[in-house]
Amino acid sequence: MSTSERLAKQRTLEEWLVWQLNQTRQTIRTLEAQEERERKQAERAWAEARWKLEPARDRRTVLHRGGCGIWKGETAFLERGEVLLALEDDSLVVEMCGVCNPESGLRG
Repeated sequence: MSTSERLAKQRTLEEWLVWQLNQTRQTIRTLEAQEERERKQAERAWAEARWKLEPARDRRTVLHRGGCGIWKGETAFLERGEVLLALEDDSLVVEMCGVCNPESGLRG
């Protein structure tokens, strides 16, 4: 086999390897985007299974589902038991958000 034949084969191999690399990089980008979507879905599901309290005036507070966009202030998410304790606390006046319907997850 001549040098020019070997060189031609190496160039063909190089082109194929570049194509393979580009395909692999595209697959990686697709999987990374999918992973990010799944992470955001998991975060949203986690938040939806929790609640948050929006401080208001005069001892009033508004209860929201964790994923409610009405109030986006700094808050810690609450578990169901913690919300039930807050609702039993006579020192708080808890109103339910009219948009996210936080009561639905508290029944049962």
